[in-house]
Amino acid sequence: MWVSNINFYEIIYYNYDICNNRVMVEKGGKIMKDKTFLMIPGPTPVPESVMLDIAKHPIGHRSSEFSSILEEVYANLKYVFQTENDVFMFTSSGTGAMCAALENLVNQGDKVLSLVLGNFGNRWAKIAESRGAVVEKIEVNAGEVINPEVLKERLAKDVNKEIKIVTLTHSETSTGAANDVKTLCSIIREHGALSVVDGVTSVCAMPCKPDEWGIDVLVSGSQKGFMIPPGLAFLTANERAWKVYEECKYPSFYFDWAAHRKSVRANSTPFTPAVNLIVGLNTALKMIKSEGIDNVNARHKRHCMALRAAIRALNLELLVPEDEHASYAITSILPPEGISVPDIRKTLKEDYDIVVANGQNQLKDKIFRMGTLGFVCDRDLIASVGALESALCKLGHKFTLGAGVKTLIEELNK
Repeated sequence: MWVSNINFYEIIYYNYDICNNRVMVEKGGKIMKDKTFLMIPGPTPVPESVMLDIAKHPIGHRSSEFSSILEEVYANLKYVFQTENDVFMFTSSGTGAMCAALENLVNQGDKVLSLVLGNFGNRWAKIAESRGAVVEKIEVNAGEVINPEVLKERLAKDVNKEIKIVTLTHSETSTGAANDVKTLCSIIREHGALSVVDGVTSVCAMPCKPDEWGIDVLVSGSQKGFMIPPGLAFLTANERAWKVYEECKYPSFYFDWAAHRKSVRANSTPFTPAVNLIVGLNTALKMIKSEGIDNVNARHKRHCMALRAAIRALNLELLVPEDEHASYAITSILPPEGISVPDIRKTLKEDYDIVVANGQNQLKDKIFRMGTLGFVCDRDLIASVGALESALCKLGHKFTLGAGVKTLIEELNK
């Protein structure tokens, strides 16, 4: 029940407590309830048509109806991943796919070189260590990317070819920096090691072509550019990777590649999957294919570069200063002097129901991150930058009011 005739900017919201058969009155809140908008690098907004499909009554995961859905999903995953190889689907987070990669490749004592841009590059190293690997890192400062010459020099020193696997991140979600994966993987291939790439926030957002670029293993997750809620993860591997898999002494049980390949080719799954998420994924993949993967990537680039220009117009500093090193999925922003990240995030959430992400680990409260990932349109960006301007103005930041929105619109209209 809603009661009107209150201050225009407030409501009184009646919440019925059925168990206690009483009415609780909660005063406060804005005009709109349940209108929170995510401008974070995952989970990302979900199209209404996808949500409606996910909300349907479950169907049997061994039924012919579900097998037909899986046939479409597996084919469209290959289209999105731009590969002729099978794409496996796991009921897990993106980290599950990372485990699925290394748990089927690494034996105790194997040497793994991890290229680290931030939190998720480090995650590769931790997973490798959990399998008994000897891990070496090439690590850069937050906001920087791996210099291909540094990698080339390190691998040239490995004359005995002891390095078996090189792990790397395409789009580092914790910083918003993006590696030149194409160049790095060509260097790795020349050495002879396997390249294992985290594409969780790059697939469906940035050009990422495993077959063309020589990526041996590529993983991603559903809650990013795929436009569905968290819960599914994906992996594709080429023949070079399969040869290493065959040498793995203790491959994963749940994530076993052979079991998943057998199921993919039978339009099935080895275990009970997240049925409703897969139904929603089928709809989302059709949307992506209808738009065209190249157009999807171009849209993400356009949004990212327009947002970066708008942020500069607000006299704010970007963690990744060079556009050529920026992820199309995430933009990391330093707060202005004298204003804290928690205050910016709190004001955006409480005043506008817009959620932006904090930094992670050593970057917590030092940056805030805005996502341009998945089901995001021009309107969402304009509203978010306008809300950010208002929040910064309220918090005392000095800038030309309207400069961010003006710059954003000019960039979007180019």
